[in-house]
Amino acid sequence: MRHLLTTKGLDSDTAITLLDVAEDMADVADREIRKLPTLRGKTVVNLFFEDSTRTRISFEAAAKRLSADVINFSAKGSSVSKGESLKDTAQTLAAIGADGVVIRHPASGAPQVLADSGWIDAGIINAGDGTHEHPTQALLDAFTIRRRLHGKASRGKDLDGVTVTIVGDILHSRVARSNVWLLAGLGADVTLVAPPTLVPADTSGWPARVEFDLDAAVDTQPDVVMMLRIQAERMHGSFFPNSREYSRRWGLDDARFARLGTDSIVMHPGPMNRGLEISSMAADSQQSTVREQVANGVSVRMAALYLLLSGDREGTK
Repeated sequence: MRHLLTTKGLDSDTAITLLDVAEDMADVADREIRKLPTLRGKTVVNLFFEDSTRTRISFEAAAKRLSADVINFSAKGSSVSKGESLKDTAQTLAAIGADGVVIRHPASGAPQVLADSGWIDAGIINAGDGTHEHPTQALLDAFTIRRRLHGKASRGKDLDGVTVTIVGDILHSRVARSNVWLLAGLGADVTLVAPPTLVPADTSGWPARVEFDLDAAVDTQPDVVMMLRIQAERMHGSFFPNSREYSRRWGLDDARFARLGTDSIVMHPGPMNRGLEISSMAADSQQSTVREQVANGVSVRMAALYLLLSGDREGTK
């Protein structure tokens, strides 16, 4: 792979290869010395134009475990806050010899612009762009599902026939978009559940069904229920009456959680709004993978960095 910008169009063989490499990287976490020399001499820049905790720290840990040099760049307090363009920033990173750039940006499409621009010859990983995509989050979600279903026998497996229900703020969620394309591409049966006001205007091309009744969706006993965060910071209007009404109709409360099958997996990309999208009982249960997702994120991001930067970077985007 040359870049990792999207899960749309990512073929299943490439996705499974990345998940299998992530399994190898997860084994490193069990060693006394959790480090590989694979990217020694490479420089990875975390270029974050939006606030982040989990994703930035996860990428930093991943790069350091592969022995890369890491530079963390925050737009706040930098020349960007003084009006520097993405082009000027990219050319600065090129001048210092960045081999890989992990970019999070509020504008949808910014990582694609950076990859196509010629401003910098580096592997680009999209760490979230606007309301467009967040491919490594989807990959770590798929990795987590696969591990829960298949355990140590996960290598080489897809998600054929797995039923996944994604619930909440679909409209503003780059996590939902990346998951729809990746999980469906791996064979999963994906259903989206949300208030009508939080569903994109046109989902006709998406490989997923759209429903509005969470109770009906829970009654189908899906293998996976993925709750999404309500992204109030991206909302510039009233998308639902109030928090209480949202929780009552679209939250995974104790009663809905109790109706799920005991083998159902409960997921959330974080950070969670407890009592709004998900109850503490559901979030802290044995069926919850919230903490596993954070740990698995390091392994998946190690795999992405390894595949982009360890050898020949010619190939797919």
